[in-house]
Amino acid sequence: QVQLVESGGGLVQAGGSLRLSCAFSGRTFSGYSISWFRQAPGKERDFVAAVSWSDTNTYYADSVKGRFTISRDNSKNTVYLQMNSLKPEDTAVYYCTASPQRASRVVAGIPPEYWGQGTQVTVSS
Repeated sequence: QVQLVESGGGLVQAGGSLRLSCAFSGRTFSGYSISWFRQAPGKERDFVAAVSWSDTNTYYADSVKGRFTISRDNSKNTVYLQMNSLKPEDTAVYYCTASPQRASRVVAGIPPEYWGQGTQVTVSS
């Protein structure tokens, strides 16, 4: 069974940066694409970013493109989401997810199979 544990959330002022980490365990890490989703209060859960099995392909929501960077370290079974130039509208619970599907299929709407418990990111204005 895949387990995902997020860390790195917190409170930051607008314009600041945070780096989220997602520790993966339970299966062969390189066999899964990893994505981040987020859910703001009263809103639906939205796709944020995804990285392929091999780290050669990355995908971003338009709202975070140019500000967020997703990467993975297969030697550490960890995925990172570097978030720069944060805005109050980035405030949400951020979820790490894993899927045996290609990252492009997750971006296209195939729900990931495994989800972490989430980490809160709050951006103050």
